[in-house]
Amino acid sequence: MSALLCGSYAYDTIMVFPDHFKNHILPDKVHMLNVSFLVPQMRREFGGCAGNIAYNLKLLGGDPIPMATVGGDFGPYADWMDKHGITRQHVKVVDDTYTGQAFITTDLDDNQITAFHPGAMNESHQLKVTDASGVKIGIVSPDGRDGMIQHAEQFAEAGIPFIFDPGQGMPMFDGDDLARFVDQATYAALNDYEAQLLAEKTGKSMDEIAGQLEALIVTKGGEGSFIYTGGKTIEIPPTPIGEAKDPTGCGDAYRAGLLYGLDNDMDWETTGRIASLMGAIKIEYAGTQNHHYTLDEFKDMFEKNFGYRF
Repeated sequence: MSALLCGSYAYDTIMVFPDHFKNHILPDKVHMLNVSFLVPQMRREFGGCAGNIAYNLKLLGGDPIPMATVGGDFGPYADWMDKHGITRQHVKVVDDTYTGQAFITTDLDDNQITAFHPGAMNESHQLKVTDASGVKIGIVSPDGRDGMIQHAEQFAEAGIPFIFDPGQGMPMFDGDDLARFVDQATYAALNDYEAQLLAEKTGKSMDEIAGQLEALIVTKGGEGSFIYTGGKTIEIPPTPIGEAKDPTGCGDAYRAGLLYGLDNDMDWETTGRIASLMGAIKIEYAGTQNHHYTLDEFKDMFEKNFGYRF
């Protein structure tokens, strides 16, 4: 069976400013800001939530089916997907648009200035969950607003369990929208800030939200994660890491681990640890899709960290 991944594909252009933004932004002039940063270092990475989740799930031998709209500039990314055996059957090219683009400038304090162009993401509502067959589980991750709303409705109507993952798409929705997502979803995965925002916008406590779902997963970075399910809380310990090079895409790697565990009917303790390890591996690499391992290698790392083999 397969996992249907509704979400974004994007190019991430990452630039490094070898100084500090604060040295070049005058506090009393922010109302008329006009600055330019020389960025000698630049790289372009493949990204987007659906793209990152698909890549990580494929590393574990999963069968990801991304569903996304992309632009006429998607050729290099399409070649990358083909190279890694990820289907493009439900990735639609929308002519005369760009694939989503993130332009990220980072200074020496790890402050970031980001501009994001959604491009073809805004057309994601053209695709329908029911167009894909053999789907066991799904995820609605950040994408065009209309697409997220319609895909959640379609998953619910088709009786396909899915994870609601609002991520950076949270500001697009009001409390009623978010309450409807929770009502439709089987699971929800958020970081601790997003979880607090969800509670505030819906006017519901975390316990009330968790009670509507089979599981509510809340990640807390280096503090690990918590899975609220069946009236109990399962604490997932953080996985030790070496050098933290780039946190971008760690949440997507974690969600791929959740999907892998759910698709293989694993218990939450193991599923959460798989997700934790996947996020920890990713953070040691710059870019979102530059890490590599086989399933056997991953199982070895899992056993080393958690003392048992799945």
